Amino acid sequence: MQASQGSIQAQPGWYVSAQQPEEAAAAEEWSPLLSNEPHRQGSPGVSFGFSVFNVMNAIMGSGILGLAYVMANTGILGFSFLLLLVAFLASYSVHLLLSMCIQTAVTSYEDLGLFAFGLPGKVVVAGTIIIQNIGDYAFARNQTTRDGPTHSWTSAMKAKAVNFLIHVFLNSKTWQAMSSYLLIIKTELPAAISEFLSGDHSGSWYLDGQTLLLIICVGVVFPLSLLPRIGFLGYTSSLSFFFMVFFALVVVIKKWSIPCPVALSCIDGVFQISNATADCKPKLFHFSKESIYAVPTMAFSFLCHTSILPIYCELQSPSKKRMQNVTNTAIALSFLLYYVSALFGYLTFYDRVDSELLQGYSKYLPHDVVVMAVKLCILSAVLLTVPLIHFPARKALMMILFSSFSFSWIRHSLTTLALNIIIVLLAIYVPDIRNVFGVVGASTSTCLIFVFPGLFYLKLSREDFLSWKKLGALLLLVTGTLVGSFSLVLIIFDWVNNEKHNFLS
Repeated sequence: MQASQGSIQAQPGWYVSAQQPEEAAAAEEWSPLLSNEPHRQGSPGVSFGFSVFNVMNAIMGSGILGLAYVMANTGILGFSFLLLLVAFLASYSVHLLLSMCIQTAVTSYEDLGLFAFGLPGKVVVAGTIIIQNIGDYAFARNQTTRDGPTHSWTSAMKAKAVNFLIHVFLNSKTWQAMSSYLLIIKTELPAAISEFLSGDHSGSWYLDGQTLLLIICVGVVFPLSLLPRIGFLGYTSSLSFFFMVFFALVVVIKKWSIPCPVALSCIDGVFQISNATADCKPKLFHFSKESIYAVPTMAFSFLCHTSILPIYCELQSPSKKRMQNVTNTAIALSFLLYYVSALFGYLTFYDRVDSELLQGYSKYLPHDVVVMAVKLCILSAVLLTVPLIHFPARKALMMILFSSFSFSWIRHSLTTLALNIIIVLLAIYVPDIRNVFGVVGASTSTCLIFVFPGLFYLKLSREDFLSWKKLGALLLLVTGTLVGSFSLVLIIFDWVNNEKHNFLS
């Protein structure tokens, strides 16, 4: 049966086949999406390379700036194990999504929810994607702790740990993500530009965050978001990837530009150089109270699931095997960039690493041209991610409201414009809702990467419960439930404590 372009009627008996012959299972790996061809209209599809870049752009964001901090709180080997584990789980959850798509002949996350749990399942998945792609990055501004020499190091580390945990959920590519990415642009771009200027330029339009945000949204974000196919963004995604590579290379090179141990006095040009101190010895394993806050952040390092199926639909010669190779390549390259930047960032600052790595370089190398250029590159990479994560949000919204209508440029343009207006208003007028978005982000991120793939496969599959795939799906479901619950408890606990502290003070 071929899935229609509109809404799909879930019928009893639709399930992932249980007892496939080995020949059929092998053929499934290379079988195309049954409903993919009507959407192509003569297009040859997106190349393997551009698809990899799009998946990588969906995975990576400004969260890469905090991974050195995670390594400082888990140790090099602890971090390596966690990052490998999360990469494997992310790849496996994508494998389950692709398997279900092949067997049910659907091409969207939302319709998998429809097949599994009917209309409520579709609405829940679509709502989760919309929320996940519109605001989680509302805390993407400079909210990390900036501690002077008179502050307690333990309390500073705890504050940074909590802030970073919330920051990761706000950077999980979600409705929260877009407005928060734009919030990064609004708050950080003026500062990045001012570092290249000499003299007093206060009051200039090019240093006004709101003005720059509106110009960028009108001139860059809206035109790219208006593109009807996610494959067109392969060019911007490749540019974003090279910005991230440049960042990683700079982190490696600057390892030898900052002495160890680092000291605040180096700001004034007085460097304390000594390598015979415990401050400069990397820790293979490390566990403390701060580690509790760092561990949950690793679970969301490879969240790209809202973009996987749209990218799959437009892939050249689409098949489960080919798309899995795209995903595995993107995850492997992301893993490499994550690990290199985290390792050398940690080996530069050790226990003094900031929860946002570039803050440390700005502190110790305040006028370094390369560091200033890297800031602009990271901001550009963040900017180029917004149109990519806009696509799943718009798709989910249109599937809820207009699933029975054929494609219309007017409807497409108005929906895109409405979403862009909403995220700009959130970025400009709602800057202080990071705790709310942190809670929501922890929930939606957990569902999309762990809970939904595992739950849907358990529901749709007729395999024996002790089969490897079902046990893996159960592991995803249990992992997602535990990580999500634990993260929510940590964030809400910190939220309550902050409110209590503010009330008493």
